[in-house]
Amino acid sequence: MIKFKEEFPVLGRYTYLNTASCGLISQSIVSWRREHDENLLSQGSIFRDLHKPHIESVRASVARFFKASENEVGLLPNFSFGFNTLLDGLPRDLKVLLLKPDYPSINWAVENRDFEVCYANIDENLEENIEIAFQEHKPDVIAFSLVQYISGIKIDLEFVKRLKAYHPKLIIIGDGTQFLGTSDFNFSESGLDVLIASCYKWLLAGYGNAIVLVKEAAQKRISPKTIGFNSSDAMYSKRGDISFAKRFEPGHQDTLNYGSLQKSLEMLEKIGIHAIEEKIKFLSIEAKKRFEGFDLLEDAVVKREQHSSIFNLKAKNGLFQKLKKKNVICSQRGNGLRLSFHFYNSIEDLDRLIEVIKTNK
Repeated sequence: MIKFKEEFPVLGRYTYLNTASCGLISQSIVSWRREHDENLLSQGSIFRDLHKPHIESVRASVARFFKASENEVGLLPNFSFGFNTLLDGLPRDLKVLLLKPDYPSINWAVENRDFEVCYANIDENLEENIEIAFQEHKPDVIAFSLVQYISGIKIDLEFVKRLKAYHPKLIIIGDGTQFLGTSDFNFSESGLDVLIASCYKWLLAGYGNAIVLVKEAAQKRISPKTIGFNSSDAMYSKRGDISFAKRFEPGHQDTLNYGSLQKSLEMLEKIGIHAIEEKIKFLSIEAKKRFEGFDLLEDAVVKREQHSSIFNLKAKNGLFQKLKKKNVICSQRGNGLRLSFHFYNSIEDLDRLIEVIKTNK
């Protein structure tokens, strides 16, 4: 049994409800990182010479955790690098459907290129809005966040599977940054063709690492232009034979940051992703019920049957500052306060939050 306050010392000082902004890094990973850098310090290139099998080991861990093939996995420094690389590999005559308003790093990247762009609104009828947009615009590509970063609205993944079944030629691109690490996810059985995610939030891997998963069928329709010596495994003879995943890995790969991702995945596997999913689901349902009682949620969230563990509360009477004084950590996003619950949170954390809300009249 992992003792959360020992693994995540922040929990001993704060009521930490801010994973949607910054996931906590564990004591175990910090210890591993220290050992990694001490080896680099004492051995230099002797240690670095081992980086290739290390990186491939990380790739295998990612593939296993998300149920993908290793040749479908690319290791990235962040979501935006991967998404822009992907977009530059798409033909320019495609029509792309976006959600409005979605995360700027998605919409800006698409809008900044020469694609024809259309939109579906984000509200309580999100999936129906997408269906209507398809009938009207007939897009070639759809790109969206699986979980909205401000409201916490989560798209129905079964709907995504149906969308792919009804439109097999459609390229479906998902941003999993606010999703991966919250529930069991099977990429091979999902309706997504591409999933890209930074791993510093719910995957608790620290900064400087991200992943891209691209199904083999989709790889045949995307031609990333990015290239570097590492793409060919530092072999001149392989320039014309670079794998799809390596197009996302043009330079030297960081064993510290990607190793941190691997260690975090191992920790999540030890806890059990199903146990994590159930804990988050319990906290989400209970939090939503209590927030509704105080009329703190927008109608679009209240009216949806399923929701993530991210909530944006109506900000009243300096609530953010009062929470901060009580060591309750959250973020100001949009017009409200964003709170988020991960597996290391507890019902007592929610109770402490509610006590401050009750006094905020």
